[in-house]
Amino acid sequence: SDKDKTGCIFCIGNDRAGDEERLILHAGSMSVVMMNRFPYNNGHLLIAPVKHSSDLGGLSPEESLDLIFMVRKTVEILRKEMNPEGFNVGLNIGKAAGAGVEDHVHFHVVPRWNGDTNFMTIAGEVRVIPEHIRETYNKLKPYFEKF
Repeated sequence: SDKDKTGCIFCIGNDRAGDEERLILHAGSMSVVMMNRFPYNNGHLLIAPVKHSSDLGGLSPEESLDLIFMVRKTVEILRKEMNPEGFNVGLNIGKAAGAGVEDHVHFHVVPRWNGDTNFMTIAGEVRVIPEHIRETYNKLKPYFEKF
């Protein structure tokens, strides 16, 4: 990750002009959906509450419901556009659990296909992504614009 950047990647503010550069697919009143700049797999998306909170307990019931709704809609969109055979959906709360951004809770939604892992990750600590992240962004953006 880019350690020189300051601020929280999930705190989106009110200016939508930089959304494409930040790979933001959807910015609602309570949740945000964005591409993972360092994906585990093609179509790896991140869903976070707009409210800056390090834990789910810091969210209102409405914010929690909206967050889960966006996870559900994101899975539906990825299923329709990318036709994966499965998904990994989860969140890491705290550094000990593997959270890369531990101050702002967020879900990972990773589409999976049978045989989508290879030796490159193990041998060279390199991930092979079959489609450029901008191409995936352009495919998915129209679905999220419907909200």
